[in-house]
Amino acid sequence: MGLVTLVVVGHLLALLPSDGPGGRTYDFVYLWHMPAFVFLSGYLSRGFGYTPARLWQLVTTLLVPYVLFEGALAWFRINVGHEHLSDLWTDPHFPLWYLLAMVAWRLVTPLLRPLRGGVLVAVGLSVAGGFLLTGDWTRWLDAPRIVGFLPFFVLGLKATPEALEWLRGRFAAVVGVATFAALWVAAGSLDEWASRDYLYQRPFALLDDPTSTAVLTRLLVLLAGVAGALAWLSVVPRIGGWFTRMGSATLVVYLFHGFLVKELEYLGFIEWAHDRPWLGLLAAVGIGVAVALGLAAPPARRVLERVVDPFDVAHRRVREAVQLTGVVHEQERETTDAGLVAAGR
Repeated sequence: MGLVTLVVVGHLLALLPSDGPGGRTYDFVYLWHMPAFVFLSGYLSRGFGYTPARLWQLVTTLLVPYVLFEGALAWFRINVGHEHLSDLWTDPHFPLWYLLAMVAWRLVTPLLRPLRGGVLVAVGLSVAGGFLLTGDWTRWLDAPRIVGFLPFFVLGLKATPEALEWLRGRFAAVVGVATFAALWVAAGSLDEWASRDYLYQRPFALLDDPTSTAVLTRLLVLLAGVAGALAWLSVVPRIGGWFTRMGSATLVVYLFHGFLVKELEYLGFIEWAHDRPWLGLLAAVGIGVAVALGLAAPPARRVLERVVDPFDVAHRRVREAVQLTGVVHEQERETTDAGLVAAGR
């Protein structure tokens, strides 16, 4: 639940001036937040295989919500916000690219998970994508970002509970805090050694840096993302409770929060926060947390899940039964909420 809450907070931070405290906080969060999200998505996808049931789940829990919410959010932005959009469904808008990314990443899971050196292959593809995915490819299904974040997903596929065990303990937590401190410093000077475009895995042709600099900077950003993802896993509490249980509503929060963020933008939140940098930062964080918790609350979740997953009533009943008994089966964790991560456990 922790990471999907940061998704909402991050989209609100994006509305704040980039040269203020909100801008630095945004850069800090996005240096490691999406890498951690993708890493845990990969970790929970380790059991994916080319079986009819698993392939059908890609359709019902990822592709169908993508088609529905891409259209719904576009309608909202056009008719409520009077925005001008184009290339619907072929160029994902706002946060919906992640659904297509999960489809692509899971389809290559049976190939890359057993592959020796799979992480290095994924890094090579990420760098190669910076060269190859230009022109029309920059918009087609957000392919540059899907390929660019692939190393984090493969790293999650390769991880095991035993391998991650060393992240538990006081020493690992201290190292994690120190890592976050270093990333905070790095975020303060992001424009000097990278830019936000690198956080979005933009093609090299769209960057102002020479090719060699762009390649090295992408590798450095990938390394920072891995460090931040591991730091998160080392410092996040591993306890149960109401916040952890809300993680079952990850996909609900992910798909519905965009409407609320856009509505705040249309109501003038950007203009209001421009002259109130610190108050705007506090408001963005507070509203983001409140939105995430509100959407994940059981009353809202029970209603909204019917829209998110209308074809899988039986799966919802099994999930509710699992939550009531407190037993989380491995396969259930892998398929719950379309593989989006109920992080913060």
